[in-house]
Amino acid sequence: MFNKYDVLETIDMIEREHLDIRTITMGISLLPCIAGDAKSTAEKVYDTVCAKANDIVKVAKQLSGEYGIPIVNKRISVTPVSLICAPFPDQAQLIGEALDRAAKELGIDFLGGYSALVHKGTADYEKIFIESIPEVLATTERLCSSVNIGSSKSGINMDAVRQMGEIVKRTAELTKETDGLGCAKLVVFANAVEDNPFMAGAFHGVGESGTVINVGVSGPGVVKHALENIPDANLTDAAETIKRTAFKITRAGQLIAKEAAKRLGAEFGIVDLSLAPTPVMGDSVAHILEELGLECVGAHGSTAALAMLNDAVKKGGVMASSHVGGLSGAFIPVSEDIGMINAAEKGVLHIDKLEAMTAVCSVGLDMIAIPGDTPASTISAIIADEAAIGMINNKTTAVRVIPVPGKGVGDSVEFGGLLGRAPIMPVNTADSSKFISRGGRIPAPIHSNKN
Repeated sequence: MFNKYDVLETIDMIEREHLDIRTITMGISLLPCIAGDAKSTAEKVYDTVCAKANDIVKVAKQLSGEYGIPIVNKRISVTPVSLICAPFPDQAQLIGEALDRAAKELGIDFLGGYSALVHKGTADYEKIFIESIPEVLATTERLCSSVNIGSSKSGINMDAVRQMGEIVKRTAELTKETDGLGCAKLVVFANAVEDNPFMAGAFHGVGESGTVINVGVSGPGVVKHALENIPDANLTDAAETIKRTAFKITRAGQLIAKEAAKRLGAEFGIVDLSLAPTPVMGDSVAHILEELGLECVGAHGSTAALAMLNDAVKKGGVMASSHVGGLSGAFIPVSEDIGMINAAEKGVLHIDKLEAMTAVCSVGLDMIAIPGDTPASTISAIIADEAAIGMINNKTTAVRVIPVPGKGVGDSVEFGGLLGRAPIMPVNTADSSKFISRGGRIPAPIHSNKN
């Protein structure tokens, strides 16, 4: 039962503290769309997506109006496209174009799933598919891509890591007129999850039901405001406050998710508890860490503060929803968080420190602009390092870096909207090419053998 205080508190969260449903994401299986040729498959893909998600924007607007909670993004994730076009990988672009057309027709923000899962090995059709990613991202508007190159159970596919460094570079070059914006729609994962509602890494796993609704709830401003009310509390009490706040945030997500699933004729999947920031002041994960006592994010202590935040968010969220999933924790994308942007511009926050923080956050090195002349082998090495953190710690990690063509350290790039802006951050210039060129597979850690 809600009392008067609960209602007023929720209204305050929405109006002053940036509480919102960051995304309603419909996951759609495309496996029934596989036909004898690429053209027929593309037509079925378009028809299926449009039919299943026809009302997603309308329902989101209805729910936002009825409950008074902003629903920022309406999105779709689909079965990894490499599986759908396995019989004709050299024509995968037809599927990508069909998905982008469907996204525009439906009026959604992004569609994820132009993806491949190659964490243990790369089949010939997957190699061909991955090579299509740069061209597809350069010629579509709303399509997002991801590749899973490692897992705690299988190790790291270093041949795929090497290929993905080259793919990131090529994507940046093909979208150089927009400062490499195509790379903002491309994520390289280790331990990718099947029910992630957030872009650019969302895809609909083969273990999922035919049509599912997953919701991502976000409220960095709500958490920061709660901590502002206890400025002298010890960290035990701060963690308890974060936990209670996450519980309240997640309740709203559970309500919206279940009702959206009902109205759209889909199954309720999960609520993702992630604190996803935006470039708007008052909606920053970095500012939460600073509220805990850091002068600036990136200072020593940042990793410990983030670990506490991430754990408290999870503990509070799992009490509020029977189905928690996705990534669930705190995101630290540089260009999408005003506090991260400011810290990077001051020179306090560096990639090495961000890498350490990714060991305890939701995902990994996210939305980081780097010099355009960074070698593909260095990008591959960054991916390998991040995948190793995920593999050893049995958690999802990812890399979304943007080598901005023609720009270097001291320059900045403006992506606009939720993608924000970013200073070009320096990378270590020591050569990693021989390590990357070895290829093969880094074996899974001994603790993965649990059977």
